Order: sequence, then structure tokens, then C-alpha cells
Amino acid sequence: MPSSDVLTPSDSAPASALETAKAAEKDEVKGYFETTGFDRWNRIYSDSPEVNRVQRNIRIGHQKTVDNVLAWLGEQGNLGNRSFCDAGCGVGSLSLPLAQLGAGSIAASDLSEAMASEAARRAAEAGIPGERLSFTASDLESLQGRYDTVICLDVFIHYPQAAAEEMVRHLAGLAEQHLIVSFAPYTPLLALLKGIGQLFPGPSKTTRAYTLREAGIVAAAAACGFRPVRRSLNKAPFYFSRLIAFERD
Repeated sequence: MPSSDVLTPSDSAPASALETAKAAEKDEVKGYFETTGFDRWNRIYSDSPEVNRVQRNIRIGHQKTVDNVLAWLGEQGNLGNRSFCDAGCGVGSLSLPLAQLGAGSIAASDLSEAMASEAARRAAEAGIPGERLSFTASDLESLQGRYDTVICLDVFIHYPQAAAEEMVRHLAGLAEQHLIVSFAPYTPLLALLKGIGQLFPGPSKTTRAYTLREAGIVAAAAACGFRPVRRSLNKAPFYFSRLIAFERD
């Protein structure tokens, strides 16, 4: 499990070792999802038959998470009067069906320009108006604005504990009423499986994958005035995702 210690930068240093490492890792993730990763995940988040057993199970697990979010939002109602931010939208797995459910406006973004472009293509193909659903290429740190609901699904796997908690606070600062996030939860079993997997590197393991302690994520949201109101654990072989919906106190 990554340490949650935060390095304190020197006042005279242009950038801390921590910030340099974070920037390098972000570039690694971006490069992956612009090339090999885009091809792989574009197939996973589609109905393409060209996926292996692991990828198919990831597709099933991710769809469970998306379906949970859509069901929760549908129960709340009044989607047409609400604005949404889909932070780390991928190819639009959540944004497109949310728009089709009648969401008022959705600002969707992804670190990968290739992913955002594919999401925009799928939206146009589905006949979804651009004024209701927009896609941009952006990292999470650069997101700005205010939205009724901010959603970030299956993105925190690229963030160690301290950085993920910092990102929760950032996203909470964009949300007026609702914040929904998902992440791979830390458990001893998952930690063991991850450790075993690192002994057998392969071409599909091109970025780091982090599991997170739920208590830290909840505490970060609480520091911004949000309390958890719904939880689910969605899993399939090779996919584990804790989904939490927060509301402002």
C-alpha cells in the first residue's frame, strides 16, 4: 500500500521531488491512454468481441458501477434541472446514457485527447446535442467551475492514497450538492493479489494501479462538508470497485 506521507517542498526549490514524481506519473498515464491503452480500453468499453476473458470481466464490472450511478441519479429525479461534471469520462460510458436520461448539461473531460475525441464521436453518433454534452481533454487537477453533481468513476486507480484524498477535496470544491466517486478498495487480499501480479510483468501492466483505504476517502469528503449516503461494492473477476455517493451536509 502506498504511503500517505506528504513531502513538504522547500521554499527555495522550484518543485519538490513529490511534484516531479507526480508529473512524471501523469505523463506516463497520459501517454499510455493516447496509444496502447486507448486501443485496449476503447475495446473494453464497447460491445467489441475482440476482448479476452479478463477484459470482458472488467467490462462487466465497470458497467455495474455505471448502472448503479444511473439508478441512484434516476431515483433523485429532476435531472433536467441539474448540471454534471464527469471527471475522467473515458469514452463516455457514463456521460452518454446520462445525457439520454435527460441530464440538463454535462461537462465531461479526460486526460487522454484520444479518449475524449472518441467519446465526442460516440455522442454525435447517438445524436446527443453538443450544447448538452461537451467533451474536453484535461487532467483532474485543472478542472474548474461549479456543478450540481461531480462524478469520478474508476480514475483513482492512478492515484496513491494522499493524492487521491487531495483530489477528492478538489472535486468536492466543484460540487454544489452531490459527489460520487469510485475506487479500488484496499483489502489484504487485493494487496496480496497485486503483489503477486507485480512478479509477472507483462505488456498490459504499463501503469501503476493503486488500491485506497476507504476511511481516507470518506474523511477527505467530510473535510469539505460531504457525508456518504450510498455505498456499493461492484466486483467481477479482476475488477473491484467501491462506489460512494456523498451529499453536502
